[in-house]
Amino acid sequence: MTNSPNFFGTLMLTVLAFFISAQSYALNESHAIAMHGDIKYPQKFDHFDYTDPSAIKFGRIKLASQGTFNSLNPFIAKGAAADHLSLIYDTLTVPSLDEPFTQYGLIAETIIWPNDRSYVEYKLNPNASFSDGKPVTSKDIQFTFNLLMEKGAPGYRTQYAGVKSVKILSKHRVRFIFHNTDNAELALVVGQLPVLPSHLIKPEEFERSSLAIPIGSGPYKITHVDTGKRVSFTLNENYWAKNINVNKGRYNFKTIDIDYYRDSTVMLEALKSGEYDFRYENVSKLWATAYNGNALSSGRLIRKNIPHKNPTGMQAFILNQRNPLFQDIRVRKAFNLAFDFEWTNQQLFYGAYKRADSYFSNSEMAATGLPSDAELALLLPLKDQIPKSVFSEAFTLEKTDGSGRNRQQLKKAQALLKEAGWQVKNNVLMNKNNDEFIIKFLIFDPAWERIVNPYIKNLKRLGIKASIKKVEISQYINLLRDFNYDIITTSYGQSLSPGIEQKQFWGSSTADIKASRNYIGIKNSAVDTLVQHVIRAKSREELITATQALDRVLLNHWFVVPQWYIDSHRVAYWDKFSQPENSPPFDNQFRDTLFTWWIDENKLTKLVQGR
Repeated sequence: MTNSPNFFGTLMLTVLAFFISAQSYALNESHAIAMHGDIKYPQKFDHFDYTDPSAIKFGRIKLASQGTFNSLNPFIAKGAAADHLSLIYDTLTVPSLDEPFTQYGLIAETIIWPNDRSYVEYKLNPNASFSDGKPVTSKDIQFTFNLLMEKGAPGYRTQYAGVKSVKILSKHRVRFIFHNTDNAELALVVGQLPVLPSHLIKPEEFERSSLAIPIGSGPYKITHVDTGKRVSFTLNENYWAKNINVNKGRYNFKTIDIDYYRDSTVMLEALKSGEYDFRYENVSKLWATAYNGNALSSGRLIRKNIPHKNPTGMQAFILNQRNPLFQDIRVRKAFNLAFDFEWTNQQLFYGAYKRADSYFSNSEMAATGLPSDAELALLLPLKDQIPKSVFSEAFTLEKTDGSGRNRQQLKKAQALLKEAGWQVKNNVLMNKNNDEFIIKFLIFDPAWERIVNPYIKNLKRLGIKASIKKVEISQYINLLRDFNYDIITTSYGQSLSPGIEQKQFWGSSTADIKASRNYIGIKNSAVDTLVQHVIRAKSREELITATQALDRVLLNHWFVVPQWYIDSHRVAYWDKFSQPENSPPFDNQFRDTLFTWWIDENKLTKLVQGR
């Protein structure tokens, strides 16, 4: 009895440990799973608020894409895949476009997970089938995951690195088991896995770029391919999920044709002449000056700005860190000072854009002012690994007067280059070894020449020998995958719930993986640590703090020269469509929103008669 206090103490600790363990493994079973917060739509909801279940499935829509294609396999790092191939593939779950990050079941009828999210399990809809009539089973899920991890593009290995194994529990029940519980987002990310038919795909041939028409389980089938010129999709009349709530009011076009144009000017003129029906405009000059003609003045061709609440991420000139010229932060800052955004925006874009000053622009996740106390808790342990400016000053990009005479900024840039060991000799910037500073901007779209050339002019004033290397889209893709460039323009899109993709963007482990999205070539232990904080965030508040801290560190390293963003969709379309009353606030590039529209027979008749 003398040991009874220790006995009861031990007993209480055991009971407490059991209780905590039980809490961690308490199971959730639902039709949906949210990253943080509540699920908007209940168990048996009828349809998403931004769709119209009475939409008519009718007619043909013609779309356009610039460039070419030579592959119908979008899952590998070879070839230029055709656009919109996701239309033929279903995923386990689908996102709602009016919530920050919630996934609802599609192929997965039910989602099961413990509180600690150490695994996620899916009960498959027994009606799920491929377009050839074969059922979708757990074997297909396991097969797809293993295939993409072994032979798919490198991004899959990064995205799903936290998955330990995929276990088949029954014909229609499959479990993804995770290495640890650090990444709460992973339970949602694996639901985005496209499902491929194990009975048709030969793994040994999967890595080959192919134009063989694939079989999927999605709403459309590919019915015509003219290599490099056109691909056509036809609505699958026997689509297994056409009446499921997450699909009601979606996929309303019987046929989708996508024509390919090599020249951007020809592509726009083709829209105005009625060669295709819908265009998402990315070029502000065209938006301001090129949308004219009888079709627009008569209202037959509609030009419209549709506001959105999407985080716009970071579009920028990427300074490739694999090039020794850009490894000095002073050089990178000088390149920032040489870019005159205000002049560019006024003279080339008609004042249409806002300056991107965050990797999470247009969102609450962007860093502002000085670090908060919550941010400091993450940043102070890294103080010896990150620029001192993170703690001492709010990040700002210098503004010019827009006159095109940014002498003050160029003078500061010149001083930074000199401090970094570069001096102008005979109008050429050289280092102590008399090596010239020579760089090239890699582009494939001629429209970028008018943007890059004024920047090159400013760089030449600093003695930098800069030029443009223009290549075809297929060559551009190959050079991009090999990181064979000095400077490119790209956009890092962000979601409302950043997570594992941040490792693909900035992680040291992806910097040397060909075809990864670490285009900058970042290898920085502090960035790696902050990325992990983003991935492991347990609440919305923690996520916002972690992204703000990550943003602040990325910005203060001056890895890129930020460009611009716009907080609305610019779309032009022929007046043949009807649309739901509500437009979803969170849809990048308008792709999902377009497929909630439908062709209105009355409008189509009127349009045809008016031509």
